[in-house]
Amino acid sequence: MKIDVTLDNNNFIPDKYAKFAPEQYRRNDTPIINFPIKVDEAPEGTKSLAVVFIDYDSVPVAGFVWIHWLAANLPVADIPEDIANANVPYVPGTNSQYAEYRLDNPELTQSYTGPMPPDKTHDYTLKVFALDTELDLAAGYFLNDFRRAAKGHILDTASVDLPARSN
Repeated sequence: MKIDVTLDNNNFIPDKYAKFAPEQYRRNDTPIINFPIKVDEAPEGTKSLAVVFIDYDSVPVAGFVWIHWLAANLPVADIPEDIANANVPYVPGTNSQYAEYRLDNPELTQSYTGPMPPDKTHDYTLKVFALDTELDLAAGYFLNDFRRAAKGHILDTASVDLPARSN
């Protein structure tokens, strides 16, 4: 399986999806519009896709790996921009906005939240999973729930590190 995300002319995640997103692409000062992902060559038998988007560079800043986006039971197709409003069925997982702020707002805690590196350029790891089933997960699942549910169902994965600028 292959995935592709278009970067800007400086090879960063485009501003629209990250720290410098214009106001219309934010909620509570957080970027909320996900970037599109081109998905090619999903293996035969793939019934759904899942996305995990995390920041390992956040550990020195936040004290833990920051989860920006979890999405499961996506159709086997390209993943569109602004999936929350794209009329595409999927099950959203809980991101680190929940852990950091204990926000009880699924619009922020169960959605894409764009990179906002505070200290330097961070590399964000995007991983797409091809699964042989739809997973038995409810909205708001956590990463550990995904890992348990996906065990034995992963046909293939593809990942890419995507840099986002801090200034």
